[in-house]
Amino acid sequence: MSDILVRAIAKDAGLRGIACATLDLTREAARRHAAYPVSAAALGYGLTAGALLGALLKVQERVALKVEGNGRLRKIVVEADAYGRVRGYVAVPDAVSPQPVDRAAVSEAVGHGMLTVVKDLRLKDLYRSVVALESGELDRELMYYFNTSEQIPSTVALGVELGREAQVVAAGGFLLQLLPGGDPALVDRLERRLAELPPTTTLLRQGVAPAIILERLLGEMPTIHLGRIPLSFTCGCSPEQVAGVLRLLGGTELDHLLADPGEVTVTCEFCKEPYHFDRTELQAIRDGIR
Repeated sequence: MSDILVRAIAKDAGLRGIACATLDLTREAARRHAAYPVSAAALGYGLTAGALLGALLKVQERVALKVEGNGRLRKIVVEADAYGRVRGYVAVPDAVSPQPVDRAAVSEAVGHGMLTVVKDLRLKDLYRSVVALESGELDRELMYYFNTSEQIPSTVALGVELGREAQVVAAGGFLLQLLPGGDPALVDRLERRLAELPPTTTLLRQGVAPAIILERLLGEMPTIHLGRIPLSFTCGCSPEQVAGVLRLLGGTELDHLLADPGEVTVTCEFCKEPYHFDRTELQAIRDGIR
C-alpha cells in the first residue's frame, strides 16, 4: 500500500475526517537518519502528525511541529505542506529503549516538555502555539492542542507498529474534527466507536486502506470524499539554500573556515544530504558579504 492521505466530510453531521498511511514515509526517514527502533517509531508518530496537520492547510501554506521533551529523544521536528510533502528528524536517532518498542516505550522516550505548532499561512506573521507535553503521546497532545489552542473538538489517533525484527511494519493515523455548528456530543460518540475498532496500525497492516478506515469510523453518516493525496518524504534543501546559510555565519566565521585546508561539508538536518563547498566556492560566499 502506497502512502496516501484521504479526506472526507460528513456535511449533515458537521464532521470532517482525514486518514493516512505513512509506512514508506516512516521507513524512508528512519533510513536517512539510521534511526534505532524507538527513534524510528517516534519519527513515524511525528511524520504522521505532520501529514494530518498539512492536510488542513491551503496551497502554499506550511506547518512545523516541534516536540521537545525530557526523554532520551530530546527533540522531534517535522515540517509538512498541503501537497503531502513531509520531512522530519529526531535529535537522537541512535536512542536505545530499555523496553520493547511499543506506544509506551515511545512515550517514555519522548517524556514531558513542550509541543510547538508553527504555521506559515502566507500572512505577515507566523501563527505559533505552544502547549505542555504531558504524556509523551503525540496524538493525545495534538487533541489537547486542537481543543484548547484552536478550540476545535477533535479526535486524533496515531500509530506505529514494529515487527519481530524491530523494523516498522505499519504506520498511519486519522483525525476527526467537528465543523462549525456541529454537535460536540458527536465527538464522544465517535470515541466510543473508536474503542470498538482494532488499532489503526492493525487495520493498515491487514491491508485496509485509509478510505475504508474513514468509512468505518464515520459509520452510517452520509459522507463526501474529497480526494486523496500521495505522501512522500520531501526535503527542499539545495546547494543555493545551504550557501545562504553559510552566508549568514558572517565574515569572521567564514574566515575561520577558510583558514583550514580542504573543503567544508554541510549536512541537511532533515534529510542528511551532504553539501560540499571547496575553497573557491567558500571564498565566493565570503566575497559576497563584503
